[in-house]
Amino acid sequence: MSTLAQRQDDAPRRRGLTISHAAIKRGTLWLLLAVSFIALIEPSPYEFVFPITLLVFAITGIRFSQKLLPMAVLLLVYNIGGVIALIPWMDEAPSVRFTAVSVYLMITAIFFAAIMAEDPLGRLETLRKGYLFAAWCAGLAAVLGYFDVGGLSGVFTYASRASGTFKDPNVLGPFLVLPLIYLLHAVIIGRIGLVKGFLLLSIPLLALFLSFSRGAWVNLAVSALMMTGLTFLTSTNTAQRARIVFLTVVMLVLLVVALLIALSFENIRAIFELRANLDQDYDQGVTGRFGNQLRSLPMLLDLPNGFGPLRFRFHFPEDPHNVYINGFASYGWLGGFAYLALTAATCIAGWRVVFRRSPWQGHAIVLWSVLFVTILQGFQIDTDHWRHFYLMLGLIWGMAALPAQAGNARRP
Repeated sequence: MSTLAQRQDDAPRRRGLTISHAAIKRGTLWLLLAVSFIALIEPSPYEFVFPITLLVFAITGIRFSQKLLPMAVLLLVYNIGGVIALIPWMDEAPSVRFTAVSVYLMITAIFFAAIMAEDPLGRLETLRKGYLFAAWCAGLAAVLGYFDVGGLSGVFTYASRASGTFKDPNVLGPFLVLPLIYLLHAVIIGRIGLVKGFLLLSIPLLALFLSFSRGAWVNLAVSALMMTGLTFLTSTNTAQRARIVFLTVVMLVLLVVALLIALSFENIRAIFELRANLDQDYDQGVTGRFGNQLRSLPMLLDLPNGFGPLRFRFHFPEDPHNVYINGFASYGWLGGFAYLALTAATCIAGWRVVFRRSPWQGHAIVLWSVLFVTILQGFQIDTDHWRHFYLMLGLIWGMAALPAQAGNARRP
């Protein structure tokens, strides 16, 4: 009897030490997104954690749905075009590195799409929490750097703009948009209270503002409008819609007040007035950014393999700042047309998934709102090597590939 009792006493302790495969997978996913804010060093921690995460999922099980083939094939063709375009420039280290990064990002997108086949809601929540942690870390560094707390401005600012743990303020800003839209969505649906939501928004939002990235400002504003509209349209009752309208108005008022307070500081107002001007000197004229984009089109029509990866800058003063032109310039006709096809297919998948009832419909609305605006911004902003772009791309395709019966499940 004593032996049996001892075994019974030991059993709960053994079960308490057990860690499930699901918990391990969620832990690595959280860590992957949590370290994504560190981009000042290369290779970054994200590049080390991703292979570990991929290995964990490969060992414990990962499924690839056939419905993901269009995305995977188009990404593969896109990168094959890039490899072919690279051949004459194999001795150019930046071009080789650019192509290698493209292949790596393709793998991340396919991975994020594939992991949605199991435990989609749990994994989406884990990724959201990891991203929010990263946003706060990046945002806090940006704010401390901008106000030169502890002499950090030399590390966390660039050209009098907050860059945080990123090398470029124009990348920090867009990186913060998705977690901010997640927080705004949580407030308007009542998941978190208004006061808590505004506190959680404060640091990342201030950091995005202090990045003085016009693209990030536009992305946040349009994504927020789109997310609010989609949430309103897909809500199930009148009371919920009234709440969405009321809280949206309250949040707008609070944001306007916060903006007025920020602009009361002379140094902030001076940079804001400069950056808020949509017509910048470097955009104007035949040799400006937009002029160079137009002048490159006839040249690219005569070059099936394009200029080569990162070779646009050798024909014009700077990079194209247009992912669709860069698709043909750096990846040739094969890669350029594949990227256009991928964009069109993604738009079809994205608009379908946001209107499909499911437990993860809220995630789909947030992700698609930001991804769709980012796709549109690709006409004037270099988005093709943003890690969070490929994260959103993969997750949208992953949710779109889920079975119809899962999509029709009732939301909690």
